[in-house]
Amino acid sequence: MSEPRRTAPLSVALGAVGAIRSAVFPALAIAFSGVGGDGRFALALGVGLAAAAIGTAFSWLGWRRLTYTIGETDIRVESGILSRAARSVPFERIQDVSLEAKPLPRLFGLVSVKFETGAGGGEDVALEYLTAAEGEALRRLVRERREEEAAAAAGEGAPVAATTVPEEGEVLFALGPGRLLTFGLFEFSLAVFAVLGGALQYVDNVTDIDVWNVDLWRSWLEEQGTAVASLGPYAQAAGAVAGLIGLVLIGFGTGVVRTILRDWGFTLTRSARGFRRQRGLLTRTDVVMPAHRVQGLVIDTGLVRYRFGWRSLSFVSLAQDDEGESHVVAPFARMEEIAPIVQAAGFRLPDDATAWQRAAKQHRTDKAVLDSALFFLAAIPVAIFAPPGLFLIPLGIGVLAVGANLYAWEFRRHAIDDKQVYASHGFLSPTQAIATRLKLHSVEIAQGPLARVRGYATVHLGLAGGSFAMQGVPLDQARALRAAVMETITATDYSRLDQASSGAQSGFSENFLAT
Repeated sequence: MSEPRRTAPLSVALGAVGAIRSAVFPALAIAFSGVGGDGRFALALGVGLAAAAIGTAFSWLGWRRLTYTIGETDIRVESGILSRAARSVPFERIQDVSLEAKPLPRLFGLVSVKFETGAGGGEDVALEYLTAAEGEALRRLVRERREEEAAAAAGEGAPVAATTVPEEGEVLFALGPGRLLTFGLFEFSLAVFAVLGGALQYVDNVTDIDVWNVDLWRSWLEEQGTAVASLGPYAQAAGAVAGLIGLVLIGFGTGVVRTILRDWGFTLTRSARGFRRQRGLLTRTDVVMPAHRVQGLVIDTGLVRYRFGWRSLSFVSLAQDDEGESHVVAPFARMEEIAPIVQAAGFRLPDDATAWQRAAKQHRTDKAVLDSALFFLAAIPVAIFAPPGLFLIPLGIGVLAVGANLYAWEFRRHAIDDKQVYASHGFLSPTQAIATRLKLHSVEIAQGPLARVRGYATVHLGLAGGSFAMQGVPLDQARALRAAVMETITATDYSRLDQASSGAQSGFSENFLAT
């Protein structure tokens, strides 16, 4: 076991910057609130300096009291200023080690190292901050320790699967600036108005202006309305068109900016150590996903991008992105670009030989009736109490709901072969899920009261790190599917499944511990 180590000393400076940033808001609130009279600015400065000093002191104490120790079988992290906490993470439980470099730490060459265990509920361990070289070395060490344990568990002298993938990595997918700009145009967003709403809330908190006063906005709108009314009809129409165009441009601009910030330099490579994804303009993330930890695939798209042939590919695994979702490995790609990634992950896409089965017709009928019933019922009081003809609105919506459900049934499909299971749904923006039978943990047949009477069920397949469901499966097909999957599950030794997928690695561990 190595000696306890501390994170980079510059972590104290970053903590101090964070404390100063947090002190700015209360200082501004005091400066503009009127508290303290003529001396409020001096009071605000004093409060800000005191908060910054206290935050810096706690940052230094926190850095001094945080250590991490690399053992033979685990990583132990101890932290806490007044009350101590120690957590030991076995190498075998670590699903992924990701590196994240936010703008300020990145300026100093520091990264945050996150050990993802797949436990959920905020249980993952993170070290903030290490140098980029230390973070990369620690990630390689964890990988090698995991593989050493897998080889040892497989038995002394047991053969270990070899790999022909080059160590330096083969680029499977990349987003260039042109593709990234196109991607951003499909990410239309009006999130900027949510930011403006937050800014208004801040103004309301630190000033005497009541931005949520309805009368204030009504008087302003009346003024603007008077000015607009004085214009001719052509000018009013031109103003409305200009406002609409401005709104569209803001939406497209916001989508492009968000996409560039998140996915700039997006690169997916396949090496002997797994899949490596790097992306981000300001905050740079570097994630390595072991190939044998990929539990399933999700191929989805959007309402508009689907019409242009663009799709997204995600890996389902115990480790997830910060948003709590599966790792996106090809966010904006054609199917011919997705296919090599799918193959490299050990999966295969469905083809003409795939025996697709549709959901039960009873499920189609029941879903159409239930989804449209509310609109048909609403048409009755509208026909009685509302002006003539208005009842046609909920009635028409109900008819559309029935038609949409009947059409969607054509795309609600599932299939199983000797190695994989498939599920597909959606006709405006279809989503397709693929899982390997070897990595399914359980099979559940669920039926509600109506489904029991009508003879269909929902089949839930246990998939680590994600969910896999097939809705409206005829009961006889559901039972046959369960029997087939259970046959695979009972014949699989899960204690050796990951070991058979691991490759032999070099003795990097000793070199890292000697540094």
